[in-house]
Amino acid sequence: MKTSNEPNRATPGDNASGSALVVESATGVALGPSPGRPVPDEGTVLGFNRNIFYVGLVSFLTDTSTKMVYSIMPLFLVSIGASKTTLSVIEGIAESTAALVKTASGFWSDKIGRNKPFMVIGYAVTTFVTPLYSAVSSPLHVLLLRFVERFGKGLRTAPRDSLVAGSAAKGDTGRSFGLHKAMDNSGAIVGPLLAFAVLSLVPQGYRTAFLLAAIPAVLGVVTILALISEASKPEDSLYARFRFRDFPRKYYLLLGIIFLFTLGNSTDALLIVKANEVGVKVTYIPLVYLVFNVVSVLFAIPFGRRSDKIGRERVLVFGYLLYAAVYFGFGRTHDVRAVIGLFAMYGLYSAATDGIQKAFVSDLLDENKRGTGLGIYNAMLGLTLLPASIIAGVLYDRVDSSVPFYFGSATAAAAALLMIAFFHRNRRQGAATSRPGTA
Repeated sequence: MKTSNEPNRATPGDNASGSALVVESATGVALGPSPGRPVPDEGTVLGFNRNIFYVGLVSFLTDTSTKMVYSIMPLFLVSIGASKTTLSVIEGIAESTAALVKTASGFWSDKIGRNKPFMVIGYAVTTFVTPLYSAVSSPLHVLLLRFVERFGKGLRTAPRDSLVAGSAAKGDTGRSFGLHKAMDNSGAIVGPLLAFAVLSLVPQGYRTAFLLAAIPAVLGVVTILALISEASKPEDSLYARFRFRDFPRKYYLLLGIIFLFTLGNSTDALLIVKANEVGVKVTYIPLVYLVFNVVSVLFAIPFGRRSDKIGRERVLVFGYLLYAAVYFGFGRTHDVRAVIGLFAMYGLYSAATDGIQKAFVSDLLDENKRGTGLGIYNAMLGLTLLPASIIAGVLYDRVDSSVPFYFGSATAAAAALLMIAFFHRNRRQGAATSRPGTA
């Protein structure tokens, strides 16, 4: 494994038709085109591959829509009678639904060699459901709509991430996922701002915000249809039959570490409720959430680029430790100013982990299995959110409002220690295989 800041090394690799360029990433995993398949020249926008940029634009528009809803949904649910546990269970069930679909859609996209159809249908489902939130009258209605909307998210996520990984230039995967994360969170900035504007003009105007949120979602679907190209694969390279042994041991070890971390990473809805209980007024809740997203946008690309140079593990260890500190702070504080500062640090954690984890997972996968592998990864995150959210909600309601944050802090610290061990294990293996006479 390469652990220094030296540039990526290009080494020749043989294939049936000649030689293909392989680039070793900072994690010691081969990047770049698979043998015999050159990366298509699709042009660039602002220095990024055209597909990657427009996928980011779709995420910006859709996240503007969903975060208009998400930034006020916890308070809306409380206003119609939901408890903290109910709120957490709704999010957990919704995300678990998405998780199960992500695995299937990822494998299916690998099997047929196409990503775009899954994106079109998945984003269209979200567009259809969003304005319907304005008609709900009970938490059960919200659960049903969240179930359908998350089904759409599950359908599109793994194929979309596979498209990003497949379109990334050699040695640029972290930066590419960093751009996607930055644009996604840019929508998460605009969305809460729009929600704040609606609530300022229309007190308790939750339903009005839900209706208006459909507009950017529609624009996202139009962008997919008009501007994103299909990254088709040769028929003889398609992944036709799923087998667990087709994926490397490192991949499963990484998933195990991320599982432990995610077990304490409950729904952000509890952070919003905590901010309100500390003293942040309902009208200003979207602005507090905005702080988190601004910081995440500013640092997502720099952290992605940094992970390309020094290794994903080091950046993830930093992110996990930062999360542990932030959640410990949420458990301790009762001060509005401290909560705002913690939301800013929470954005820094997000920039250092979300896109980096996806880049790391894609590093460990063969090109024809990326949709499946990323689908399993995304499914694991979603399925783990259900027990994580239930644990956090029950601890919040029945024990103490600080306890779920201490629990999350502890699991994050444990995940950081395991990631350090993972890093040293890979470095030792790399050193062993590089010795003269070692097979």
